[in-house]
Amino acid sequence: MTLIQTENLTKVYGKGETAVTALDHVSLTINAGEFVAVMGPSGCGKSTLLHLIGGLDRPTAGRVLLDGADLSQLSDTRLAELRRRRIGFVFQFFNLIPVLNATENAALPLILDGARASDARAKAVEWLTRMGLRDRLGNRPDQLSGGEQQRVAIARALVAEPTLVMADEPTGNLDSRAGDEIAGLLKQISATWGRTVLIVTHDPRIAAYADRIIFLKDGRIVDQTNLNGRSTDETNRVLARMEAL
Repeated sequence: MTLIQTENLTKVYGKGETAVTALDHVSLTINAGEFVAVMGPSGCGKSTLLHLIGGLDRPTAGRVLLDGADLSQLSDTRLAELRRRRIGFVFQFFNLIPVLNATENAALPLILDGARASDARAKAVEWLTRMGLRDRLGNRPDQLSGGEQQRVAIARALVAEPTLVMADEPTGNLDSRAGDEIAGLLKQISATWGRTVLIVTHDPRIAAYADRIIFLKDGRIVDQTNLNGRSTDETNRVLARMEAL
């Protein structure tokens, strides 16, 4: 079942001679429960695509359909509500609040959405436990490693039980071991807990965890490949081909 569909999605920054086309008539579909990685060189439109699909920005032309709903037709208030309840965001730099502990950080989206504090904390503990942080519930960000902080950020993204999790370079601030652990968790979020995961990454090793890789260049899709059922060698050949584009 299709969860996300983009139709001729275009984003232009600036006007006239200084206009820059960040995304150029991109059409794609992403199915419910699929884990999709978006790769490409710097400035190719990866983060722009993520922001448009996540409702963080509006397109210059084209549209994004989320579960059949046209995001361009939603008011700012309705769009903000959709982001809180249907989409979880994970970023490179964690964005945790320093004075709050892991449970308080993870519970924050529910608190801001009007949930009872006790219910929000219980849901936060549930997801932090799934992230392997049962013994870190009371720790503040400065008492956690980078990988642990990103696990808290993932728990925060999942606490509202969204259908879609969007991650923008989530391993870019981690060492290779922690990065692989986070990629494995994102894979589990899709495969075990049935969420759709869309990740932007420059790292082929991380992209290899996905079910499908979409490669962007100059704001357009130039290649995409399904990795399901492929051997490690086949996957490596796909990634090498994409990087050579």
